[in-house]
Amino acid sequence: MTNICSLIDLGLTPYKEALSLQRRLAELRARGCIGDLLLLLQHPPVITLGRGGRKEHLLAPESSLSAMGIEFFQVERGGDITYHGPGQLIGYPILDLTEHGRDVRRYLRRLEGVLIETLATWGIEASRVIGRTGVWAGGGKIASIGIHVSRWVTRHGFALNVDTDLTPFELIVPCGIQGATPTSMAKTLCRPVVMDEVIPTLAERFEATFGACLVPTSLTGLLSTSSTPENDLPISSPIRDAAA
Repeated sequence: MTNICSLIDLGLTPYKEALSLQRRLAELRARGCIGDLLLLLQHPPVITLGRGGRKEHLLAPESSLSAMGIEFFQVERGGDITYHGPGQLIGYPILDLTEHGRDVRRYLRRLEGVLIETLATWGIEASRVIGRTGVWAGGGKIASIGIHVSRWVTRHGFALNVDTDLTPFELIVPCGIQGATPTSMAKTLCRPVVMDEVIPTLAERFEATFGACLVPTSLTGLLSTSSTPENDLPISSPIRDAAA
């Protein structure tokens, strides 16, 4: 059976704003007020540290990041430290896993599969690495994944390096893996890659993997159809389930 899944393209969105939005939408999903959805966006330069991360994997003083125009957040997702910036395609699925098998590990593998198949369409051979979440291509990490699950509802998600400046990754130990070298679609293909040309491919692979029909939706339209007034929602929902 194909499930309807709202697709919301937020464009370039500050990390703090996107984080607050995810929490609100996840609460709505947990209450059954909205269906599954996929947020696609890009972030201005930001470094995030997951719950399992180590602060020493930030190689620059935190106080110096703002001078570089880079924000820093410690968040509830799984995984270690990573960088987000323009030219990187971010996907935040807000899914109720009770409708997708109640299996967090399987969910992670499916996200990896979406990315691997997307890259294959672009002629990039990518793969998993045993024991390491994410996707690798040509010896470099081309996509990272870090999620949080509460009441079986997912948030956070994946980051695919499309055509982003990889220099800021030098400020961290990417994903906490010593010697991990980031790469991108543009670097692998040795040519510029247009974000708007990657999104349809990824959306198609997401639909096939999750048995979903992605329906472009505006955020305003989604919230207006919710059966719970937005001002009734807490800013953040309590953490009840472990992230992976």
